[in-house]
Amino acid sequence: MSQTDLALDTIRKKVIYQNTIDTWIAVCYEKDIDWYEIENYKKFVSYLLEHDIKMKKFPLCIKESGGMYERGKDKTKFAEDLSQLTEENAAAYTIKLSDDVVNTIRNFIV
Repeated sequence: MSQTDLALDTIRKKVIYQNTIDTWIAVCYEKDIDWYEIENYKKFVSYLLEHDIKMKKFPLCIKESGGMYERGKDKTKFAEDLSQLTEENAAAYTIKLSDDVVNTIRNFIV
């Protein structure tokens, strides 16, 4: 197993509660897909909502998201773009990465 196969496990070891943007980026690392596609993020959040994953809206502070570059892309810009949208599936949420939730997340298909 490569390091990218363990991305969700890695972020879960840091803290069990994560925001959905960082969780989305980890999913994309595991699946080797581009995380910067807003429509795919919205599909991911819709998938979580449809599977009754307990989440709470997360008031993401844009500066808090770090301006970190992941795979050469600016996470702050991604969060700013999401903040312009009003759909429920474009929001950031806090999610508990329990074993069951991680298994459900790993079954997500873009």
